[in-house]
Amino acid sequence: MKNSDLHQRRQAAIPRGVGNSLAVYADRAQNAELWDVEGRRYVDFASGIAVLNTGHIHPHVKAAMAAQLEKFTHGCFQVTPYESYVALAEKLNQLAPGTTPKKTIFLSTGAEAVENAIKIARYATKRSAVIAFTGGFHGRTLACIALTGKVQPYKAGFGPMLPEVFHVPFPMAYHGVTPQDSLAAIDQLFKADVDPARVAAIIIEPVQGEGGFYIAPPEFLKALRALCDRHGILLIADEIQTGFARTGRTFAIEHAGIEPDLMTVAKSIAGGVPLSAVIGKAEIMDAPVVGGLGGTFAGSPLACAAGLAVLEVLEKEKLNQRAVDVGAKLTAKLKTMQAKFPCIGEVRALGMMVAIELVKNRKADSPDAELTKAVVQAAGRRGLILLSCGVYSNVIRILAPLTIPEAQLEEGLKLLEESIAEATSTQATAVA
Repeated sequence: MKNSDLHQRRQAAIPRGVGNSLAVYADRAQNAELWDVEGRRYVDFASGIAVLNTGHIHPHVKAAMAAQLEKFTHGCFQVTPYESYVALAEKLNQLAPGTTPKKTIFLSTGAEAVENAIKIARYATKRSAVIAFTGGFHGRTLACIALTGKVQPYKAGFGPMLPEVFHVPFPMAYHGVTPQDSLAAIDQLFKADVDPARVAAIIIEPVQGEGGFYIAPPEFLKALRALCDRHGILLIADEIQTGFARTGRTFAIEHAGIEPDLMTVAKSIAGGVPLSAVIGKAEIMDAPVVGGLGGTFAGSPLACAAGLAVLEVLEKEKLNQRAVDVGAKLTAKLKTMQAKFPCIGEVRALGMMVAIELVKNRKADSPDAELTKAVVQAAGRRGLILLSCGVYSNVIRILAPLTIPEAQLEEGLKLLEESIAEATSTQATAVA
């Protein structure tokens, strides 16, 4: 079987709206390595978009799923509930930041978690408006694309959007947007567009994922918490990409030392099995009536078993500390590359949520999306799986499993450096 043959079949059978970073078809994987259908090996710096913090097929997660397969695969929690759903909710309630009692509902996807968080916030506050941030990504469903702060390719052609959604600038030091600018924009919003008494929630990623790995400063998140308290607005932390030790804390919002009212989690929650959740203050979570929340596949037995195993791995293998340690090594190496390559405008990192922004001649206002695309493709040819992101599609994000062995980390960084060198050389030749 060849990648090219499969890609022809894919193009004939699957809509073009489902994009592919690489025309590489996976056959098997283990931890931070993946092999395609032609037997070629890759170092995985993508983790299926931050889903595999514990790596591909972690033995403990695999064993938990195998044990559950011997019992049952589906029952629907709303029909015949099961203990693993309750146990995982209990653990997440304990891990969630803050001292307020928590409750958790499970769902299947990140977008579904975001939609339910908005539903809960609206029901609890009896308000309807929501404030989100430019560059934010909250999912691809119709309600979620209204919240997402990027038109192409997520919103264009899919309107009209969910009403009463307002966007303000996300603080981005590299692009000259300060926390004060963002707070002033909210203040202006309250003066010009929406009464704060109509706002149900403000939703924010503590570190923007698809938006480019910009980190919300702790002082900004604290100011946002105070603003929400002042106006009776709920603060929703979207931890879908940042959660489960990726930033060196179980949840990225912990770096700011604040307690959100609601959190959305997904991706690495269950080691590759579809699962998401809304974790929130118990009084708020209990607001909707019986039957107002749920889903047929939400919190499946297999996913809950995997989720419990993931939490055990995070604790046993001390992955929060490993994210800090490996993230420091990644950052140091990338800063060395930055000194070598003028195209690397900035290196950003919080734990192992690491990115480089590619620009022309070190100018922040000159994004280089074409070079970014070329680096991703050059890396793929060399055996490294990379992802790009960013409002201007000019950011390379590194989302290697937190469990990646040292040798494979070094190998991946070497391949990345070679890929940047190739792409910049090709670009220079084309210009000449």
